[in-house]
Amino acid sequence: MWEKKPVLFMLLATAAILVGTIVTMVLPFAWVNTEADRIEGVVPYTPLQQEGRDIYIREGCNNCHTQTVRPLVSEVLRYGEYSKSGEFVYDRPFLWGSKRTGPDLARLGGKYPDAWHYKHMDSPRSMIPGSNMPDYKWLRDGQVDPESVRNKMEVLGFPYTEAQIADLSGKTEMDAIVAYMQKLGSDIPWREATQTEIVGELTNPFPGDPAAIAAGEQVYTDNCAACHGDNLEGDIGPELAGAGYDDAMLFELIYSGITDNGMPAFSSLGSEKVWQLVNFIQSKE
Repeated sequence: MWEKKPVLFMLLATAAILVGTIVTMVLPFAWVNTEADRIEGVVPYTPLQQEGRDIYIREGCNNCHTQTVRPLVSEVLRYGEYSKSGEFVYDRPFLWGSKRTGPDLARLGGKYPDAWHYKHMDSPRSMIPGSNMPDYKWLRDGQVDPESVRNKMEVLGFPYTEAQIADLSGKTEMDAIVAYMQKLGSDIPWREATQTEIVGELTNPFPGDPAAIAAGEQVYTDNCAACHGDNLEGDIGPELAGAGYDDAMLFELIYSGITDNGMPAFSSLGSEKVWQLVNFIQSKE
């Protein structure tokens, strides 16, 4: 019936499309990024961080890494508190992504010290055995252009000081991308809120057990040697041989991590592997 009245049919179809567009696109845009969505502590990028973000986009990092934690139990347990709209008010464009060839980076800032990132960008396999991420050591050769960055900050409307622009002199593209990665998720106190709490008394189940020590050596090689050295001599992280921790304290430090120096938690290994690791480290006293 309506098809015999093409003008009326066209008007009704247009009205239906407009209603759908308003409900699914216009209203959500009006509802997000309002003052109510703002998160105290989330600040614009500095000039160095903004340049690092542009390099991140230029190199296609967002093709392999997402920057959003979905409100799913498995994601929150792995990456931390799920993402809120207020975290992205200064992102132009958004880099949420849809593919995770590599891990999500929304909560990367502060998880590792700067030195870890420099070594990881030089050679990802030196820090994460088996990684298929390409080397980016050549970013050390690219120099940041202060005037170009100034123009970007003005176009985006982000605040900056002349001292920040002057500090860009001599900075490399590697410095910039590391600064950007250390910014990700660092404006919100999610890490303290999701700190793993150990309940109950900690008693070493494998004191001096040769089998546990041997298993712990492999755990150390896979997870710790990149930062603490092959022989516990220290590198990015401190020397562990003869560190003087008792078993319970060492377990807690490994299991829960240390937020002050960028050591991540290794609760994902499970208690048994962490205890094996404790016994291996203590065997080197």
